[in-house]
Amino acid sequence: MKRGLPTLLGVPFDGQSSYLRGAADAPPKIREAMHCDACNSWTELGVDLGRKETWHDAGDLEFFEEDAFSAIENALSEIVAAGNLPLSLGGDHSITFPIIKAFARKYSALTIFHFDAHPDLYDEFEGNRLSHACPFARIMEAGLAKRLVQIGIRTATHHQREQAARFGVEVIEMRSLPAVEEVRAQLKAEGPVYISFDIDVLDPACAPGVSHREPGGMTTREAINLLHAIQGEIVGADFVEYNPVRDVSGITATVAAKIVKEILGKMIAE
Repeated sequence: MKRGLPTLLGVPFDGQSSYLRGAADAPPKIREAMHCDACNSWTELGVDLGRKETWHDAGDLEFFEEDAFSAIENALSEIVAAGNLPLSLGGDHSITFPIIKAFARKYSALTIFHFDAHPDLYDEFEGNRLSHACPFARIMEAGLAKRLVQIGIRTATHHQREQAARFGVEVIEMRSLPAVEEVRAQLKAEGPVYISFDIDVLDPACAPGVSHREPGGMTTREAINLLHAIQGEIVGADFVEYNPVRDVSGITATVAAKIVKEILGKMIAE
């Protein structure tokens, strides 16, 4: 069966951010860095993103009077129903919940590989069950994913550890992150795969442009190696929590563009 077209969609929403706003401004900054003449269009897997027939940029989602989460879910549902493979550019991490709701309409046995410094498993955060600190609690309690693998975690509270145990989450903590070869089995999935990449999984030295800087993270190289090691049918992805307001000399925009390019390349090469 012919695979659908990887489709970039900006989701400029940061209305559920708990600390700082600014992530809604990320999509155009990431695109600008992707098309910068300082680098070429090739990915490390040998995919030329300059060949426009291999992927599509659907622009940015516009929010009017409609509830933002409904708008996100509806837009993603259209892309998925058409057989295409959306890569959403956030925005804060709350967008992943309505996105996965859209995917669940078509995919009943989704495996999510979640890269993040934070588990985002709070039942509620500061009284808000839709906070960007809660999307994976909502996803797992609703049974929208068969399997959740979290990679790079280094801020888990007692409550979030209880939540991980409750939902059967596989957690690869940053403090004990092994070589790729040692986790290759965990990075293999049967059935459809979704990647959710929060850029604060990286050490702030690599990506300072985030709202919640958490030292002790992975390098850009480690993240790319882990992304490349994922085995399964990638049907979609999101890239979230880049905050241009906090960036330094555009470093994080460049790193964000690199990660997005490698995810796109991985989707095309499958």
